[in-house]
Amino acid sequence: MPVTQNVAPGAPGIPARWTSSAKSGVGTSLSPAGRIWFTISHGILNEVYYPRVDSACTRDLGLIVTGPGGYFSEEKRDAGHTIEPFEDGVPAYRLVNTANDGAWRIEKRILADPERPALLQEITFTALKGVPGDYRVYALLAPHLVNAGMGNTAWVGEHEGKPMLFASGRGSCLALASSLPWRTGSAGYVGFSDGWQQLHNTGELDAAYQRAEDGNVALTGEIGFSATKTKALLALGFGATPEEAAEHAFASLKQGFEPAANSYLQNWRNWQKGLLPLDDRHAVPGINFYRTSTAVLATHRSIATPGAAVASLSIPWGFNKGDDDLGGYHLVWPRDLVETAGGFLAAGDAASALQILDYLSSIQQPDGHWPQNAWLDGSAYWPGIQMDECAFPLLLADALRRAGHLPRARLMTFLPMIERAAGYVVRNGPVTGEDRWEEDAGYSPFTLAVEIAALLAAADLLDACGKTDAATYLRETSDVWNDQVERWTYVTGTAICSQVGVEGYYVRIAPPDSAEAGSPKDGYVPIKNRPPGDTDRPPEEIVSPDALALVRFGLRAADDPRMTDTVKVIDAQLRCDLPQGPLWYRYNGDGYGEHEDGAPFDGTGQGRPWPLLAGERAHYELAAGRREKAASLLAALEGSAGPGGLLPEQVWDGADLPERELLHGRPSGSAMPLVWAHSEHIKLLRSLRDGAVFDMPPQGVKRYIEDKTVSSFRTWRFNNKIRTMPEGKTLRVELLDPATVHWSTDNWATAHDSQTVENAFGIHLADLPAASLPEGSTLLFTFFWPGTGDWENVDFSVISGDQDGQ
Repeated sequence: MPVTQNVAPGAPGIPARWTSSAKSGVGTSLSPAGRIWFTISHGILNEVYYPRVDSACTRDLGLIVTGPGGYFSEEKRDAGHTIEPFEDGVPAYRLVNTANDGAWRIEKRILADPERPALLQEITFTALKGVPGDYRVYALLAPHLVNAGMGNTAWVGEHEGKPMLFASGRGSCLALASSLPWRTGSAGYVGFSDGWQQLHNTGELDAAYQRAEDGNVALTGEIGFSATKTKALLALGFGATPEEAAEHAFASLKQGFEPAANSYLQNWRNWQKGLLPLDDRHAVPGINFYRTSTAVLATHRSIATPGAAVASLSIPWGFNKGDDDLGGYHLVWPRDLVETAGGFLAAGDAASALQILDYLSSIQQPDGHWPQNAWLDGSAYWPGIQMDECAFPLLLADALRRAGHLPRARLMTFLPMIERAAGYVVRNGPVTGEDRWEEDAGYSPFTLAVEIAALLAAADLLDACGKTDAATYLRETSDVWNDQVERWTYVTGTAICSQVGVEGYYVRIAPPDSAEAGSPKDGYVPIKNRPPGDTDRPPEEIVSPDALALVRFGLRAADDPRMTDTVKVIDAQLRCDLPQGPLWYRYNGDGYGEHEDGAPFDGTGQGRPWPLLAGERAHYELAAGRREKAASLLAALEGSAGPGGLLPEQVWDGADLPERELLHGRPSGSAMPLVWAHSEHIKLLRSLRDGAVFDMPPQGVKRYIEDKTVSSFRTWRFNNKIRTMPEGKTLRVELLDPATVHWSTDNWATAHDSQTVENAFGIHLADLPAASLPEGSTLLFTFFWPGTGDWENVDFSVISGDQDGQ
């Protein structure tokens, strides 16, 4: 190959884009020396991650076939694709790509080398028309080092006298080697001088294009196939320097595919062998969905940062996303991570769940909250705070304790995390800044359920650590919030009630208390991802399967009439019957999904059905004693998987649009796989085996469903300014700073002062004796702040005698 470094024209290339998020395979070696995670779709490699699971380093690596008479065929666009794992639960893959025109077949075996950061592809080319000599086969690689298409440099070079394709960017390098040496190689700028353009336009690679600097670049090399040599091994090596990347690639070539495959298989067999056998049933021949789900969970874990795991090795609608979407879904979401831990725990891998708790403890913020999402090192990506994410780690700690994996000595090491998390929740809840769909602030049944269950769980954890006073306060707060779930989120007498024939239902979310919104029938909910001017809706018009969390987390019985009525409304508004069975939308009016014409989500769109919601509904049905219904919903969940058994975030509910690769009931262009969906799948398998909801916390069931505990308090705080309270309750004022509460029950004819007292969580309390007030009385109060010497200069009022919910 030429050694001159002629720079290709067309810098810096067209704007960079990622690739399809609809993966058919994901894998990693489970080896500390490997440090590579890979993805597959459309018969080719997509993003390869190195040296961390949150660092995508390629867009894709596929093959182009050329032939006589200007023949040009690209395997990802012009072929049919099949994929299967080497064996159940081992994410190494056999791919067969057969040209749509019947001219050729490409067979691949793909896995990561456990010994070093290198990816191996064994490729066999077969001419189905003509003879092998009629065709030339090229590898086309798009480097995206690291998490970006722009700013990469690619060049054709050598290592120890052997031809090699190189790229570098942002401190990482890659090198692509072939066991059949490259005949020709080229580096160019995407859209102008890359190999695809050259081969498509002229049928040849221009040997003068040897280097493309600081842009959106691509590498192309012709594989040295011949009539007698139809099998090649490609090795994609990574390193901190070009030399290191090349050494890794050539070491993998020298070792060969079979030794790497044997080691890779053994790593996965050893891990899968330790799991519970929840796979005694196969819904679809050839796909073991349980072992696929467990492999998905394990593939998304970090190696260097034990316990960390990303939400998905994909970028939703990636083919339409550029460098401004650095993270995609390859970030840590604390909520998804706790769901992942639950999947591991359900499968019998308590060690992985415990590692996740350790990791969560390490990235907890000093004030006790967790970031909305984060890179592996815990640095926040998006700025939101979601109260369910701040509470979920408490439920994980309690689940591990109840299962015997957190003896007291080990539990004590988590005590600071538990105290900080519980403190953050009680100081800042029950209102959330964002719901679990990362959109709206207010009172969400899902978030409330997680917060209340988590505070009860934390109380048990603190009791076990000898912190009984703090535990008592957490239970008191849980009781107060649980009493008011209906006041905050349940409506009656609405138009939907009339349409469906029910008395009432839980709404998706109610706005935070303000002068305009004191109940779920007041104010407006801003619907995100909608066109301007079409966003605000009254809360009573928006429903969601989120309300099922009140049962899932043990706060309401499945046969509670308010729940059964809500389920009727959910089905009337959100159920979508598809060939695989019923699925559900997140909420009515959702804008997070493709447009009506199938165009990708671009800030607005139309929400599509989420398979994981079928898993949540199945758990509700199991809680209600309808096991067969739950089993049928498991089939619907599994029936939503892609061809490799991976579960998508959403499925397409419209008519077939083959030109956009959208087929009715099949995965849409959002994320696939979604680890959260696979975790829900594993938990459902465990729940069906056990005959009970696996992750239902027992504390709420005992306290609220069986013992019917109610609170003797109502709390007033600046983020929850109650206006009325039932007769016979004590008014507990909760503040974040010390104060004198100046109060009166006779319109200031007489006045009293109560000093706040700080509790273990930094909350300053004053209990006002409102229990003896006759119905209709008004308690007036204001505050003097000794820290600043200021009066609040606003009078607040609470009327005694009104009920606070249905």
